[in-house]
Amino acid sequence: MDNELFPVTSLGEGEEGIVHLLSGGDKLTSRLAGIGIVPGTRIKVLRNSGGLIIVLASETRVALGRGQAEKILVVKSKAFTEYVEVKPKKSILVAIAGQPNVGKSTVFNVLTGLSQHVGNWPGKPIEKKEGIHISGDTEIKMIDLPGTYSLSSFSEEERVVRDFIIQEHPDSIVLLVNASALERSLYLLSELLLIGPPIIVAVNMLDIASNQGIQIDIEALQDSLGLPVVPIIATKNQGLRELVSEIVKVSEGENDYNPRLPEVAIDHRAIYQRLMELIKGHIALPYSEVWVGTKLMEGDPEILRFVEDLVPIDTWNEIQSLLIKHEDALRAVVGGRYDWIEVVTRAAISRFKRGQVLMTDRIDHVLTGPIIGIPVLLCILALIFLITFELGFPLQELLASLTGSLGRWLDGILVNGPWWVKGLVVNGVIGGVGSILTFVPILAIFFAAMATLESVGYMARAAFVMDRFMHILGLHGKSFLPMCLGFGCNVPSILGARSVESKKARLMTIFLTPFVPCTGRLAGLTFISGAIFGEKALMVTCLLVIINILALGVVGTLVSKIFFKSEAVPFIMELPLYHKPDLKTIALVTWNRTSTFIKKAGTIILGFSIALWIFSNFPGGSVEHSILGWLGQLIEPIGTPLGLDWKMLVALLASIFAKENSVATLGVLYNVGEQGLLDVLPAAINHASALSFLVVLMLLIPCLPTITVMKQEMGGWKWLIISLFFMLIVSYGCGMLAYRIGLLIGI
Repeated sequence: MDNELFPVTSLGEGEEGIVHLLSGGDKLTSRLAGIGIVPGTRIKVLRNSGGLIIVLASETRVALGRGQAEKILVVKSKAFTEYVEVKPKKSILVAIAGQPNVGKSTVFNVLTGLSQHVGNWPGKPIEKKEGIHISGDTEIKMIDLPGTYSLSSFSEEERVVRDFIIQEHPDSIVLLVNASALERSLYLLSELLLIGPPIIVAVNMLDIASNQGIQIDIEALQDSLGLPVVPIIATKNQGLRELVSEIVKVSEGENDYNPRLPEVAIDHRAIYQRLMELIKGHIALPYSEVWVGTKLMEGDPEILRFVEDLVPIDTWNEIQSLLIKHEDALRAVVGGRYDWIEVVTRAAISRFKRGQVLMTDRIDHVLTGPIIGIPVLLCILALIFLITFELGFPLQELLASLTGSLGRWLDGILVNGPWWVKGLVVNGVIGGVGSILTFVPILAIFFAAMATLESVGYMARAAFVMDRFMHILGLHGKSFLPMCLGFGCNVPSILGARSVESKKARLMTIFLTPFVPCTGRLAGLTFISGAIFGEKALMVTCLLVIINILALGVVGTLVSKIFFKSEAVPFIMELPLYHKPDLKTIALVTWNRTSTFIKKAGTIILGFSIALWIFSNFPGGSVEHSILGWLGQLIEPIGTPLGLDWKMLVALLASIFAKENSVATLGVLYNVGEQGLLDVLPAAINHASALSFLVVLMLLIPCLPTITVMKQEMGGWKWLIISLFFMLIVSYGCGMLAYRIGLLIGI
């Protein structure tokens, strides 16, 4: 009975086993291999409750859906020891690669600073970061590649990384690896070595590994790998100078570079050699025959199509026959890689203090508990809103006062000029854009708080604890991560849904993301609630955010049951160790997101405010006798059940162009000018109408950039129209209900 197989789900917390068989098919096998779960891996169950399981495998905490965990069959083992926590003369191109959560972005930010440029990969919705580092007479152009566990073709990130390395062929690759999970981190190296460019391995987080009782012998690792290895602690800026020096040496050919390459398992080596013979002479640069042959054994769909188009039909038929006959070829490739990892790390890793319990485990028992996990998450979000109000609102009032003073000063200067110049500048530009810029302190504090949660490693836990809630919507916790980006802006949130593998889950994530309140909506919510509800503003804000989440849940449940059925939703995700926040990274993220908002205020919103003022003052010289006034009064009956006048309706319609326009439009239509919107709104709008306005604003269809991206990602008009229809119905119905409740309770 010692060799009896059990699913991981049968193990209790603290029990261990050795993986013997993965029964979920090639796709699941490949994904699990990328995070270190292969036959022979020792697994310890850290949590087994509810629908999810957390295991420790290859020094990595991995969250698994129960359906995936049941496909991992293990041999139970006796209790093992506990684990514990001048202008340059030349230019070179360097790619920074690594698996997620290895400190790749920290290294990139430290080395490039503010010289970095953020854009998108051509034809891809994935963020591309590039920057410059000068070392002596060498200009190093650095590309921060997306974090990925492997170079398969299952996700956009994986395709971006491998296509860039193959097509652009950088002068060298800096591969960041996690010292506390070295074996798992080297899996990506086993694939990169087959592509071609010289590789420098940067062993990061040595301090964390040391705290866990793990010591890395850098020289032994370098000798066994046959390539440069540099020890670094990125968060403390240690070892980065040596890393740059090694990059320059590699570019000048001063290093001995003779890497030890991985091979397929010995029982499949003959099949591999036959595949190499069949494709020999057919593979042209920039591809290598070794890499293509290995990918054929993996069953990579893109490479299969690529080879089919290159080789003669009889050769392709033989290749197909070989792969069909040896369906376990993928396991041979994966097994060969882990055999190689074991050999190269055997003399390099020492483990001590195995009885120490990691602080991460202790914290996770609280933050990821099945009962208190979600309440803790809600408390953290509530704390963020509280800090935003307590610190941001006084600063917002100060900026509003300065904006009002600027308006009064300009009013005095332009008093003798044409009425339209004065009105355009004071009411159009200052009243519109000025009101928007007062949001900056609130947004900067919010962005800093979210960046801090990302930096310490909590966001992955947030996805984990939300998994059960997300399953109600037919999704899993991974969809929570792109949705969280929606608190900043719905556009990158929708683009981030590309990381969700399941087509159904990806479509559902896009469908529901507009229900997540973006910074434009939150800015309008905080500004208007603060202006009108005063001391009750925090309560109103929290209430409306909760309504948003409930609406998301109700709509998601209905849509899932009506339109999407019967597709399995797997959940596999690494849970990184908790660590100290990196202040420089937090500052850069906060600056990038805040500056994007300021640029938006200075371009799109400025242009819209000017156009809005013109349409609200011509031809009659007043709002009531303008083109906008005429249109607003025409649609005013629509707003009657909501308690909204035509000015508030126009503000809601303006928010479709950009959510921040709602406040800018109120500033223009109510001619706030030198008075300031904070002083004008309380007298112009009653509490019940304001509540209705905010509910509709939070649930109304998203802005035009978001709509454009939704159409692109949904692949057409069908799902976009269904999504917008749901949002219109939900926002109008909830707005009417909020107005009636407001009148009833006399809020």
